[in-house]
Amino acid sequence: MVASRTVLSLAVAVLALSACAETKLAIHTAKRILPPDEEDVQKTPGVYKIGKPYPVQGVWYYPAVDYDYRETGIASWYGPDFHGKVTANGETFNMNEISAAHRTLPLPSVVRVVNLRNGRSLEVRLNDRGPFARNRIIDLSRRAAQLLGFEKNGTAPVRVEILADESRRIAALAQGGASTQLAAVPTTPVSVVSLDGPAVPRDRRPEGAPPPRPVAKGPPPAENAVVRVVPVSGARDIYVQAGSFVQPYLAERMQWKLSSVAATRVVPAQVGNQRFYRVRVGPVNTVEAGDALLNSVIAHGYPDARIVVED
Repeated sequence: MVASRTVLSLAVAVLALSACAETKLAIHTAKRILPPDEEDVQKTPGVYKIGKPYPVQGVWYYPAVDYDYRETGIASWYGPDFHGKVTANGETFNMNEISAAHRTLPLPSVVRVVNLRNGRSLEVRLNDRGPFARNRIIDLSRRAAQLLGFEKNGTAPVRVEILADESRRIAALAQGGASTQLAAVPTTPVSVVSLDGPAVPRDRRPEGAPPPRPVAKGPPPAENAVVRVVPVSGARDIYVQAGSFVQPYLAERMQWKLSSVAATRVVPAQVGNQRFYRVRVGPVNTVEAGDALLNSVIAHGYPDARIVVED
């Protein structure tokens, strides 16, 4: 009788192990056949990184701590071609999470990005370097672009400003070896816009490269991000800033040289105790026109020119 119970117990155990193995195999197989953008990405912890100066397409960038950073310009987004790959500070990029690439700010840092077309504002953690198109100031993950409402368009005029306290805190966590994946994410429920429609090419790819393949959309992972809406005019003018000078006569000289390209003006600006004279060409009202104008200004001998948005 005891022998029979022993045999029966062994049989049940074998069946249970077999069922468990089949379940694990089914789960593993299901994960392998998911589209790339719906697969889970194995998270890896990143490190705190500022980095040395580096060149991209002949332009040198100088990473540095800058808790006064604030800039307007054009944002783009990136996703499929980098999904699951390692970011500049050693994390694994997941385009379905909220993150971004910046050329010079420390990694990680926290910035507030405002879409100047619709007023949507989102706090974003930087963990990568880029964008590598010189007419862009920040490259957002696909999810961040969705929440800010410009995934379909591919680009948007934005204001980017660093959040100093949050950036100091997240830097301390990273330097202490703690995870910063969720350290800067607000706890307010998310407010979303419609995410229907095809994905569009991002500006991160090198010039002349073919656009990435369309991406099948899956439900994004649960998140605690919050989208706020701030007052904006909705009709922001885009300029090319060719230079900025302390001496007004230098600005006037550049203005005269660029007058044949498009309408050009000198705009005084006070930064701290210093007064600057900025030479701006334009305006134009589309990103495409801004790109063309920037290329024209660069071709006239001003390689440091950049796109700005009147804020």
